[in-house]
Amino acid sequence: MDLFSFQAESTPQARLLADRMRPETLEEYIGQEHLIGPGKVLRRAIEGDVVSSILLFGPPGCGKTTLAHIISKRTEGDFVRLNAVDATVKDVREVIEQADRNKSMYGRKTILFLDEVHRFNSARQDALLPAVERGTIVFIGATTENPFHSVNGALLSRSTLFRLAPLTKEHSLQAMRRALSDSAKGLGFMKLQVDEDALDHIASMANGDIRRALTALELAAVTTPSELDGTVRVTLEIAEESIRQPTVQADESTQYDVLSAFHKSIRGSSDAALFWFLYAVEKLGMDPMVFLRRLTVACGEDIGLANPQAMVQAVSAMEAYHRIGWPEAKYIVAQAILFAVESPKSNAIAVTIGRMMETFDAIKSAEVPLHLRDGHYSGAAKLGHVGYKYPHDYPGHYVEQNYYPDKLSTRVFYEATEQGMEDKIRQNQLRRRRKKEN
Repeated sequence: MDLFSFQAESTPQARLLADRMRPETLEEYIGQEHLIGPGKVLRRAIEGDVVSSILLFGPPGCGKTTLAHIISKRTEGDFVRLNAVDATVKDVREVIEQADRNKSMYGRKTILFLDEVHRFNSARQDALLPAVERGTIVFIGATTENPFHSVNGALLSRSTLFRLAPLTKEHSLQAMRRALSDSAKGLGFMKLQVDEDALDHIASMANGDIRRALTALELAAVTTPSELDGTVRVTLEIAEESIRQPTVQADESTQYDVLSAFHKSIRGSSDAALFWFLYAVEKLGMDPMVFLRRLTVACGEDIGLANPQAMVQAVSAMEAYHRIGWPEAKYIVAQAILFAVESPKSNAIAVTIGRMMETFDAIKSAEVPLHLRDGHYSGAAKLGHVGYKYPHDYPGHYVEQNYYPDKLSTRVFYEATEQGMEDKIRQNQLRRRRKKEN
């Protein structure tokens, strides 16, 4: 059973151009040379009909479904396609039951292609696991979202992950030129004249999505009136009407990636940090508060006491956003971001916390030294809760004494850096250590 097959229409042109031009063989496939180029492992598996359970991860229009279509043409087993948008657990179980019968009675394998697998919740993904583990089905999943965020860990570990790269403008041009020259499946039956700048515009606007490019080309071709000699000329103006700026999709994986890029940029590039923030809010529709929270965290994690004012700026920007709202608050938030990026950096606080967390695991428990325990009650002295030295009674308002549990009395956790204002703390630490040594 191959659910990619279709009932023949009265004319090939009854189907969309992108569907008609879908490659049938690896030789017709465009792009992904790193996966299906000559001698590559996935190509060898497809050609030998020995594809194991795999996950195809990549942006829309990069060829995931087409690759599954080619596999369906090459396999001698049954090929079943389900779409996670509307497939149920019952659908999956029916496929598995039929696959089990085919394998036990005829020794015939079943390949299940699950498109948009990230839309399958955990329970529905779990239904696949036993069949994948037993080899009842060969699982092929396709997803536009990071599978480490959206695919069950057990299912992911039992599949080989192949990452498909975004296609380029040149790939879209190649696909369109092929469609223009193909009389059987493409637009070659028409007397078409497509200007180069029109093709170039469609390829650019398609942003690596071949399906989108072919759809725009077909729209331009079939809606443009022919000239007296029957020629249909597609100009740049017509191309511009046939394809618009794509809506940027901000799935969960994309949001994680943009937020990560923002935080990493805070450590080194004002332009990049501001770019990712505004791109996320203005183009992806993300909540500014997500970035304000991350900015505040970065001020502690990556700047710290090298410039404590960065935290003040971040918290003030958060308050301004709550009181003023968007878009007016963008100027205040931008100021806080730029202030943070241009501040001297120190990760001493993060390092200190990390050291302490490791120590907690090592010591298991800690007792408060007697001289640090509460002494504000009758009988405290009898219990030995004495000996605390009040620092303000000593020169410089400092006196050397143990503040740690006894087992950690010599441990140093926080070591100030030479960065910005933290250098003053470092100098103070050095003075105290020298005094202790003397």
